[in-house]
Amino acid sequence: MTNGITLLDALTQALGQDAILHSEADTAGYTEDWRGRYKGPALCVALPGSTQQVSDIVRLCNLHGTPLLPQGGNTSLCGGAVPAADGTPPVIVNLSRMRRIRGIDAANNSMQVEAGCVLATIQEAAAASGRLYPISLGAEGSCQIGGTIATNAGGTGVLRYGNTRDNILGLEVVLPDGRIWNGMTALRKNNTGFDLKHLFIGAEGTMGIVTAAVLKLHPLPTAHAVAWLAPDSPQAALDILGRFQDACGSRLSAFEMIDRNQLDVVMEHVPGRKNPLAGAHPWHVLVELSDTGDGAGLQDLLQQILEQASEQGLLHDAVVASNDTQRAALWEVRHSVSEGNKKAGVGLTTDSAVPVSSVPRFIDEATLAVRRLVPDLPVLIVAHLGDGNVHFIPFFTFAAWDALPDRDAMAAAIRRAVNDVADALGGTFSAEHGVGRTSLAEMAHYKSAVELDMMRALKATFDPSHLFNPGRLLP
Repeated sequence: MTNGITLLDALTQALGQDAILHSEADTAGYTEDWRGRYKGPALCVALPGSTQQVSDIVRLCNLHGTPLLPQGGNTSLCGGAVPAADGTPPVIVNLSRMRRIRGIDAANNSMQVEAGCVLATIQEAAAASGRLYPISLGAEGSCQIGGTIATNAGGTGVLRYGNTRDNILGLEVVLPDGRIWNGMTALRKNNTGFDLKHLFIGAEGTMGIVTAAVLKLHPLPTAHAVAWLAPDSPQAALDILGRFQDACGSRLSAFEMIDRNQLDVVMEHVPGRKNPLAGAHPWHVLVELSDTGDGAGLQDLLQQILEQASEQGLLHDAVVASNDTQRAALWEVRHSVSEGNKKAGVGLTTDSAVPVSSVPRFIDEATLAVRRLVPDLPVLIVAHLGDGNVHFIPFFTFAAWDALPDRDAMAAAIRRAVNDVADALGGTFSAEHGVGRTSLAEMAHYKSAVELDMMRALKATFDPSHLFNPGRLLP
């Protein structure tokens, strides 16, 4: 309380009663993650409608010494978007009301959007102008662009277009002291000192709240060639990937691999999903080529590479989508993995990345490492094979998980075993999901003291009171 006015009262006066949620019933959807694994109390949920209102919230929280938790679509897989069960309950700053598309400059291949815009809405608006915003992931129908920026999200298009960091031209950010930084430049060349936007991309809301962004757009592909294939092994999939890269160059836009266990989970738990191939195969790959112009040449090229791979014994079967409906159905199978896994049990999702050439070895060695802890434990594999990012998912049934005497200890031990393998191969424990709270111990373990000191120095400079998303990213 400051001058007799509580923070809740001050926020209500500043934003209006309908923009402040504080009853348990009203805040329930904001204080628990979508998988139901993390839940914690919040003082309230603030729903600002403008950048100035975000600044007002920050200044009031500073005045009252209350932490803030920036929140987008709450699709996090690492516990970074909801409050902790202990500590001071924060003000959740949810940006869902800030969803205006400020403008599209097709000639400049850029788009200005507010942070609460849903990713799918941005994709649709870009396409309507003949352009592509290439970040694509399973949660694109609900995740917000601000959250993807805060976590430097990747997805299925990284192979061709890079991750979120590579597709941001400028940002607008409310700093921890309430000031607004207008870095909404749409330039591709601006050599005037530090490129400050990169301090906030991937910082998970610990350095400021992203309120708007200038996105980099690309020509909209008008031709697609998509196939679902069954490679003989991860090494065979890697060999096939090399053939596509040599023959197709930048027209190769996705190369996604899952194992049979993961496909079985999707088919069993997500209505309408079917195995694209006849018979059971241990490994599956979804490959997409895209370009502007006529699609006949892409289809011929795709078919030619598949035939060569089959002749050389690299794949057992394949099916090529003959129209947009079939193409969409194949992608729906791939994008349904998170939904299927949530319904089927408890997957300890890891987010490793290793050099592309090391992916087969990583899968083999990580499997052995996990099964030394839990013999015969099923593993699901979801790999962005083209960029070396492997979601290696040791998987428990609900009953087996509930029967564990210390679930937290088991989860930590399994993740460490997987991450040790990735680290030994020159990899990382977090490729696209972020750190949140799940991987804080991994940050402390794998990051050098020099790196952590530099990160802490930046945090202290921007947020000396440590009110912005405390307990996230930095151990």
